[in-house]
Amino acid sequence: MSFPKKPGGKALDVLQNLPRITLANLRPEPGSTKPDKKRGRGQHGGNRSGRGHKGQRQRGTLPRLGFEGGQTPFYLRIPKYGYNEGHSRRPQYQPLSLKRLQYLIDLGRVDPTQPVDLTQLVNARGVTIQPMKRDFGVQLVDEGADIFAAKINIEVQRASEGAIAAIERNGGVVTTSFYDPISLGILIRPVPFFTRGQPIPKRMLPGEDMVPYYTSAENRGYLADPEKIQQARLALAQKYGYILPDISKDELYQMLAMRKDVRQIFFGLAPGWVVNMSEKKILKPTDEKLLKYYSSYV
Repeated sequence: MSFPKKPGGKALDVLQNLPRITLANLRPEPGSTKPDKKRGRGQHGGNRSGRGHKGQRQRGTLPRLGFEGGQTPFYLRIPKYGYNEGHSRRPQYQPLSLKRLQYLIDLGRVDPTQPVDLTQLVNARGVTIQPMKRDFGVQLVDEGADIFAAKINIEVQRASEGAIAAIERNGGVVTTSFYDPISLGILIRPVPFFTRGQPIPKRMLPGEDMVPYYTSAENRGYLADPEKIQQARLALAQKYGYILPDISKDELYQMLAMRKDVRQIFFGLAPGWVVNMSEKKILKPTDEKLLKYYSSYV
């Protein structure tokens, strides 16, 4: 009576009979390698060894890396990196003069009855912002302060003292805010972002080197204490010799008092909302985790 063999028994017998694998009996797979071509054997293997006739390439007399034939090489022509250290990360701000801003308002491109931010300024062709070229926004300068007569609520990234005084003298409000490159790209081109159907992200907080500027009441920073900002407004009015208007009694007080949240990108649109351009609807999150994430400052 014959009994069936165990499965795998044949493979086990082969392994038991074969010699142990060592470096001495390892061989490449047949056909996987080719013999090296014989070179430098005269007429039998090529008398040039595959390097051609004469010259630098045949003799192997290539110069060292970085040699440029005797002229001053590139690594000596340029200045040392420490001289302009950090120049590739240095933020840039496109200047916007009060004269240019008044011109845009007079043409009707900028509506002074609504809060003005980068979206309105870019759409009005007042400035050109390129985040890929280290542009971080707009700097408001005081050129044309003597002819500026508009009452506006404007948000910029930097502002000179003269420009702040010229706007507040007319009863306006200036706020300096920081935008990270992603938020800045969304702010200057909102329509392409809305058509992608993505939720509005949270705006990032400024870096450690920018925190002192945006927490300063003299700079009208968006992270500054509102009471200190009011004191700074009075101090600037005394310095420049004008009477500070009381915006709480102005008919446009609701517009002048509007300010964005620290994490908000657009006026009237909160982080986490989805703007449906085709159906003209705004979708708001309802999940508790999403609401907690978009409402937190972390």
